[in-house]
Formats: sequence, C-alpha cells, structure tokens
Amino acid sequence: MNEIVEGIVLNEKPYGETSKIIQVFTKEYGMIGMMVHGCRTLKSPLRSVTEKFSYGHFTIHYKKDKLSILSEVSILNPFKNIKKDIEKLSYASFLMDLSEQVAKQTVSKEEVYELLITSLIKIEEGFDALVIMNMIELKYLDYLGVLPVLDACSLCGRKNNIITLSSDKGGYLCSHCRTTEPIISKKAIQLIRMYYYVDVAKIEHLEVGEQVKKEINEFLDHYYDRYTGLYLKSKNFIRELAKLA
Repeated sequence: MNEIVEGIVLNEKPYGETSKIIQVFTKEYGMIGMMVHGCRTLKSPLRSVTEKFSYGHFTIHYKKDKLSILSEVSILNPFKNIKKDIEKLSYASFLMDLSEQVAKQTVSKEEVYELLITSLIKIEEGFDALVIMNMIELKYLDYLGVLPVLDACSLCGRKNNIITLSSDKGGYLCSHCRTTEPIISKKAIQLIRMYYYVDVAKIEHLEVGEQVKKEINEFLDHYYDRYTGLYLKSKNFIRELAKLA
C-alpha cells in the first residue's frame, strides 16, 4: 500500500543502467532509502525531482529497514535561488550534511528535520546564509549534548561582566575568569544567545555586522572541532570559499 511522506533528498547514487537509490530525510520516518526505477532515462518524470535538494511529498511503498519504492514526487519548493548561487549552495549543502549526522545521534529526528527545512527556506528567501547556518549549528549542539554555556560564565557561574566566548572553556567567560582569551564585541556576546533561542521560522528581518558574524562563526567552528567529532568536507569547502571572498 502506498503512502505519502514529506522529505528532502540528501544524496543519490546510480543503480543499474537506468535506476538510482536516493537517501531521503523524511519528516515521518527520519532517513530512508528509496529505489527509483527508470529515473535516469531522459523521458522519466522522476528524473529531475529525485536529485539532491528535491524537497516535496514522496509517494512510496514504504518498507521498514529496507529500500522503499518511489512512484511519484510533488515538489514543495524547488530552491531555485540556492541552486544558482555557489555561496548559498555551499551553506545549504553543509546544513544538509550536518543535519544527517545530527539526526543519527538523536531521537528528536523530526525536530532536526524541521530545523533543516526552515533554514533552507530562509536561505532561499535571501536571508544571510552564514547567520542562518550558525543559528542551526548552535541549536544542533543541544541535540549532540554539548551545548555551550550561554547564560553565565562557564567557569564560575557569574552572570555579569561577561566579556568573551571560549571554545576551550565551554562558553561565556567573565572578566574574572578570562586569562589569554581575546575579548570579543558585546554584540556578539548578546547575539549568540539570541541565535540559540530565536525561532528561525519567524525571522522577518536579519542584520548582523561583519565583525560580529566573524566572531560567532569562529567560535562555533572551534567549538565543533573540539567537542563534536564531526568533520564534514562541505564545511572545508565553506572555509576555502571564505578565503576567496
């Protein structure tokens, strides 16, 4: 019996001469593999709607712990703006890769799915891709069980005189506990906490200065390297792209 699931294609690989297998992050079942028969032929209606970033409703014959069979796709958002912009595409690709890894390590797969889709829609709409990526990265640290301390000094617990962030020491640092860590802007200290608490779906305006973006992004980069064990090639591409800017 066929059923309809909502999802997005994370990756694809050829199968035989005309078919392929796609990995789809679904709202209902998390990650599932789907067999797509004959989709690599030029006339197949499934050819263009089963590529990476295809987001929509998938009509499938679901098989638990086996490859499900895909018969139809109704696209919800083609993400045209993301696909034609290398910068947007690089951030979106990283979020896809990161979401796949985070979903493997949490039971809250539907929440991770919703965060991924929301972030892609915001990037598609033109919101700052780096800021959106950092928001999702920070929220995902909660699901990975390594969220930094962002409501008090991570060492002494003081709530006042917070002057910097330290990946080595796990979050906020006050003036009493700081040693050699560089002081960062007050705006970055305020905004990173907002990044965690904001409902990304409800963002209507987003304006963050370049220096603040740099400070928050560098903190999260170092924090991920130190605490998560996740090393994704798509993040390295973003770093290389930033060097060319």
